Amino acid sequence: MADTLHALGGILLKAVPTFLLVLLLQFYLKKVFFQPLEKVLHQRYEATEGARKLAEQSLARAAARTAEYEAAIRAARSEIYQQQEKLYKQLQESEAAQLLAARQAAETALHQAREQIAHDAEVAKASLALDTEGLAGEIADSILRVRGNAA
Repeated sequence: MADTLHALGGILLKAVPTFLLVLLLQFYLKKVFFQPLEKVLHQRYEATEGARKLAEQSLARAAARTAEYEAAIRAARSEIYQQQEKLYKQLQESEAAQLLAARQAAETALHQAREQIAHDAEVAKASLALDTEGLAGEIADSILRVRGNAA
């Protein structure tokens, strides 16, 4: 057993430089390779994450602006509809006023026409009454002449 332990001690003694070399290689690779690689990967992650966050912020700002624009469009449409409704009411009121004025003018014209017709009828009756007496006298003279010539 002592030989085995002695052989094992020899193997371990021969393995110490290899172990130290591996340990030294591990520290060297960590400093020269893994730390810069980790630093680059971290920077890449930060850049990627930063770009993703900036993209999310841009999307959030765009969504907010879109909502503002849509609200402004809705408000403008509402205002336009209100103005159109107001103009429509004014147009209806204007049409109603014009229709009332036209009716009153027509009634006035009709009343004047009736008065003129009544006046013309009175004048015509008076003229006919005067003409009737003259014509009756002429007819009577004509009839008497025709009878006088026949007798």
